[in-house]
Amino acid sequence: MSIPGVRSLAVLFCVTLMAGPLWPALAQQGSDAKPADQQKANDAKRSDGTRRTDEIAEAARTLTGPAANPECVWLGERAVNLLSRDDLDTAFRHLELYDRFGCPGAHMQASFRCLVRLGIPDPKAAETLDARIHACWLNPAVVATAVPAPAAAPAAGTGAK
Repeated sequence: MSIPGVRSLAVLFCVTLMAGPLWPALAQQGSDAKPADQQKANDAKRSDGTRRTDEIAEAARTLTGPAANPECVWLGERAVNLLSRDDLDTAFRHLELYDRFGCPGAHMQASFRCLVRLGIPDPKAAETLDARIHACWLNPAVVATAVPAPAAAPAAGTGAK
């Protein structure tokens, strides 16, 4: 006695088992762009590393004293960044290391004051937070450039009815 559809179900099951090892190969065919993306990511990491090295070298040329030490620049800028993003727990851990390396606390305070005075840049703006922090680290007395305020739009429909 045969149940209708059992033979079709058995054939479908066998075909699925035979085609099973092909699924990973078929899934990997669409990933031709992945090596290019990985290459771009590696280039971005490499350029970020060289940019960071250049920033530390610039700080060593510009500043004098312990604030110019590479460990002070790295820890100090990270702590200022964390403070600006309200991540106080992590910032205080960085500040403990900053103090342990003998880095000047007054420079940290002046750099953070500079950042607060200049304001946190808009995420859509061309200037990044890291660039502004680095500028404040190099020269905490930097003066904010005057940005013209947008013209106030006249209030429409303020007349009494």
